[in-house]
Amino acid sequence: MKLFYAPGTCALAPHIALEWTGKPYETELAELGSEAFLKINPLGMVPALIDGNSRVMTQADAILKYVEVKFPEADLGIHGGAFEHFEMDEVLAFLTGDFHPAFWPFFVPERFTTSTDEADVNAVREASFARIDRVMTHLDTLLDGGVHVVGGKRTIADPYAFAMTRWTANAPRSWRDYPSVKRFMETMLADPGVLTAMKAQGLQ
Repeated sequence: MKLFYAPGTCALAPHIALEWTGKPYETELAELGSEAFLKINPLGMVPALIDGNSRVMTQADAILKYVEVKFPEADLGIHGGAFEHFEMDEVLAFLTGDFHPAFWPFFVPERFTTSTDEADVNAVREASFARIDRVMTHLDTLLDGGVHVVGGKRTIADPYAFAMTRWTANAPRSWRDYPSVKRFMETMLADPGVLTAMKAQGLQ
């Protein structure tokens, strides 16, 4: 099993999940935009995963679900019936569909304006602050004073939320400004698997 990653991206999430399984895996630093990596993933994005002779698997949430199902003994899924599984899927959809996109204007504001004027580009970036605050506030509510995002236990949702919440370090309000998120992040930052994955990617 080989995970393609780039430091600082949401590829950190499946990297942590793979560490939590305790099973062997490999990682490879992807050269984003290179012809070689585009042959692996034509979308040019990480994470990407190859398991043995499998086709290339993409999309962080889908890869996380794959890891969960492939290694049931790691217990990275949710317990319960239909509603509990809905809650997990709802959280993953929130992280993919709301949380991640909230940062796009922050990191690449030029994608959201045809103007090259610095003031206009900065205005786009600043407009992202309210959206980032909204998703961070929702994450704070999901945590509800606990240290796991869903189901009251460690799941694949935790590293996914952790990887992207790190991005608030340079936002007007960082994760430290949200009480439940702060507790969650500090717990994750003390986790050996998280620290191993971060060190492997050269992250602090």
